[in-house]
Amino acid sequence: MAVNSTAIEIQHLGFTYPGQSEKSLSNISLSIKSGERFGLFGQNGAGKTTLMSCMTGLLAAQEGHITVFGHSLKNNLKEIKKFIGFVPQDFAFYQELTASENLEFFGAMAGMNRPAVKKKTEELVEILELDDYKQVRQLSGGMKRRVNLAIGVMHQPRILFLDEPTVGVDVLTRQAIMTYLKKLNEDGTTLVYTSHQLSEAEELCETIALMHEGQIIAHDSLTQLLDQHKEKELEGLFISLTGKEYSRENG
Repeated sequence: MAVNSTAIEIQHLGFTYPGQSEKSLSNISLSIKSGERFGLFGQNGAGKTTLMSCMTGLLAAQEGHITVFGHSLKNNLKEIKKFIGFVPQDFAFYQELTASENLEFFGAMAGMNRPAVKKKTEELVEILELDDYKQVRQLSGGMKRRVNLAIGVMHQPRILFLDEPTVGVDVLTRQAIMTYLKKLNEDGTTLVYTSHQLSEAEELCETIALMHEGQIIAHDSLTQLLDQHKEKELEGLFISLTGKEYSRENG
């Protein structure tokens, strides 16, 4: 696989939730390169989570096409899911199990053999400093976020999707997550990251897309966008493009 090959190609994507008249996504076209640290940013309701859900196959768009490494997501979803990982905003683990037990379960579900599961579990417990002596339900919110992340990378995906992975965490946990994500990327994993926290865009993402009312209103490298619009920070860019203050509420 070439370093600059396209990881995800989206063409004219449209999505409307059942019972709604307005589109949640309207004519979205986007290209994400292999090895990029790519960020989707926008306010609550902008369409970030909906777009990511379409890219991971959790939602099926009514219009347009998505290809992953050149393969149609619609026609090859089962195969594609083997090399993508997803860290959702909501916790996605078994509360009554320990961190290791969760990792072992999800590793087996992903088709990993027993020696590989054991090795990767031990590695993630050490790297992410997971508390492995309690049931996950007894852990702090920050530690649960680390477990959520570990599950998403257990099968060593080529593309990792992250939906608000640091929401509600303490400073140390947030930094640990950011450091680990950068290391994953250095090792070749493509990151597709969404958050309402613009400061995280400036720290993690090389390329960004700003979303507003179901559409992409800007897409380029962070440096290029700031230079082009003569802004020093992403928040100022957002206000310049939309005429609205940027909300930091979760969503």
